[in-house]
Amino acid sequence: MENPDPLVSIIIPVYNAEMTLSICLEALHRQNYTSLEYIFVNDASTDASLSMIQAFAAQFNKSVERHVTIVNHTSNQGVATARNSGLDRATGDFIYYVDADDNIDANAITVMMQKAQETSADIVGFNWFLSFDKNERKMNQPSFSTPWEAIEKILRGVMRWNLWLFIVKRSIYEDHNIRFQPAMNMGEDLMVMIKLLVHANRVTFIDEALYHYRQSNTESLTKVYSQDHMKQVTVNVAEVTKVLYNSSFSDKIGDLIMFLKLNIKLPLLISDRKTNYERWLSWFPEANAYTMQNKALSLRTRIIQFFAAKRMFWALKLYYYLVVRFVYGVIYK
Repeated sequence: MENPDPLVSIIIPVYNAEMTLSICLEALHRQNYTSLEYIFVNDASTDASLSMIQAFAAQFNKSVERHVTIVNHTSNQGVATARNSGLDRATGDFIYYVDADDNIDANAITVMMQKAQETSADIVGFNWFLSFDKNERKMNQPSFSTPWEAIEKILRGVMRWNLWLFIVKRSIYEDHNIRFQPAMNMGEDLMVMIKLLVHANRVTFIDEALYHYRQSNTESLTKVYSQDHMKQVTVNVAEVTKVLYNSSFSDKIGDLIMFLKLNIKLPLLISDRKTNYERWLSWFPEANAYTMQNKALSLRTRIIQFFAAKRMFWALKLYYYLVVRFVYGVIYK
């Protein structure tokens, strides 16, 4: 009997992930939604990742409801190209992404698809967990009911744009030729999510946490961008700007692009390094005058940005040691 449920393609880019991949594979295996297509893109891993994926695939050799495709890159090309390779081979009605070091609840795809079918939504968003080694914290996205509401909240910095926070109809990708920019591996999810939302008709939100994003150590919270990373983000932000000004929402943008630029470079301030503060000042400098204007952000965040714009670096260091090192390093660890 043919499975009546829409097929969901789950794309999993993998690069040297053997230390965490087993947790991801276990979560994928225990999904209670059966009409699934797993697409693993092995981006030239040099560890045991490929053999782990192959062992996972062998479990579904005779399954009529679940299919596993493994795409092997002969050289490491980065997550943007890996996701493109996955999209090019996807045949599902919906696209979802899982990172190789994360996991999802057993009923995650079922919950997403029930909501999509109930509402005829092109895009369904939801909440997530920030998972540490011995603890995790539920993180809430703001709700949204229209594409513009979601776009505005992303630009204002109150909603995350990570691809694993949304399941999306594949037809939007194909009808509008939406793909990632090769080698532009930082900010690639922002660029693609904005394009998807621009072309979506119906969107909806589930007030449930379904995804577990693994934060392995507190130092990675500081996210020090290299010059190359900053270049990649700049390219993707430029594409976002072009797309929005050419969309039906162009008359609503106002100062939102400036707010986005401030939000993009905020991680540079979650640091105790003066060099990061200096980079913040010189990256998207046209946005620095807008530090206190985005009222959707918490006053604390706006004050941090204001301190940076005024070169009050001592205050930034104090914040880093009190909040990042103590709260995340001691309480949540």
